[in-house]
Amino acid sequence: MSFIDIPDCDDALLLECKVETFRSSGKGGQHANKTESAVRLTHISSGIQVTCQDERSQYLNKSKCVKELRIRIEKYNYKPPRRISTKPTKGSIERRLSTKKHKSKKKNSRKKLNFNKDSDSLD
Repeated sequence: MSFIDIPDCDDALLLECKVETFRSSGKGGQHANKTESAVRLTHISSGIQVTCQDERSQYLNKSKCVKELRIRIEKYNYKPPRRISTKPTKGSIERRLSTKKHKSKKKNSRKKLNFNKDSDSLD
């Protein structure tokens, strides 16, 4: 995974993309059937695709696509910080050991006593 540099200007970002226009699907009647207002942007270096067909004008759809493309490239560039491993505190270790001791005492007290061994040793 490599870092992608995002240009500040929308025109510079559009130069890095393949822009396709097509007729939008769905409702809209004659207007949607005649105009090619839907826009698909494909960022060439990363392969990220963004499609927008919300608005009636191609210009507004293109500007929405550019905003969404910036967001997706930023997500692609995000690298989570390294986790710093830590030791458990002294108090948490003591609490864990004391609960283990308490549970083992409870389990030992539930055991049935075996009286047969004691009666054999009396003879």
